[in-house]
Amino acid sequence: MYTIDLAYVGRGLHEELVAYIADQEGYYADEGVHVALRDGCSWDEERLRHGATIGLGRALLSRLTDGIPWVALNVNTYSPLFWFLAARPGLTSLADLAGRRLAVHAPHTAPGCFARIVLRQAGLDPDRDVQAIVRRPGDYGMDLRRLQDGSIDAALVGSTMAPEAVAAEHGWRMLAWVGGHFKIPTVGVAVDPTRTDPDDPAVQAVVRAHRRALQVIHNDPDTTVRHMQTFLGRHTEDEVRAHYEAFIAPSYTTDGRVDLAVGATAITAVAAELGVPATVTAAEFYRTATTTP
Repeated sequence: MYTIDLAYVGRGLHEELVAYIADQEGYYADEGVHVALRDGCSWDEERLRHGATIGLGRALLSRLTDGIPWVALNVNTYSPLFWFLAARPGLTSLADLAGRRLAVHAPHTAPGCFARIVLRQAGLDPDRDVQAIVRRPGDYGMDLRRLQDGSIDAALVGSTMAPEAVAAEHGWRMLAWVGGHFKIPTVGVAVDPTRTDPDDPAVQAVVRAHRRALQVIHNDPDTTVRHMQTFLGRHTEDEVRAHYEAFIAPSYTTDGRVDLAVGATAITAVAAELGVPATVTAAEFYRTATTTP
């Protein structure tokens, strides 16, 4: 049996769902690979590059800013699962965040970069027009407390919750879904080919297992919802199913392959936001066409 380390660099459904399904449904074992899932949130790039990673957004930022030659071999979704959640009355759109206190990820993290792109689309300068309160990735529980006590006005939250259900529960408003405004191949499987051969049997086995898991998401809603409940323990089954129907089923790929036109547009936007040259093409970065049987 082959072995490989597979790191996720975020928390929640966004990064972990496909790998979790592949593990729980026995697809890794079927493919003859033992996968050690690692929480790489606090890892530096040097440590991360010694195995495979799920976070394509972070891999792209690292390639653009640090020159690490990551390549993406599988793409789960083009729609980042992050949302702008607002508690203050009168906040009905992203434009209303002008002058407001927004809890958000750092600019040079993938979700922070994506959020800044979406804020600019709404006509806001994220450095001048909002009061950014930068925080590290987590389960966003502290953000919910701060929204409740009024110490922040809005927060960018991730997929450790169903934000539409949280908003309904508290009488808040979901201002925007990042994935509804900005498309980028954002989670899947990536490796640094100077450290891990993309054609390594263990890597290819992981890719095949994840593509089987993507089929589950589209063809077996009941199984997918059951697995989602592991991540969304604060929600009812009906809320989890509604979240699946609104954000998961329509957003995930069926075969792990990439649309290079979407990838090219995303690379241009990310490079512009980071203020660096777009030194890699979509075809160079996203290599999802085939897998070895």
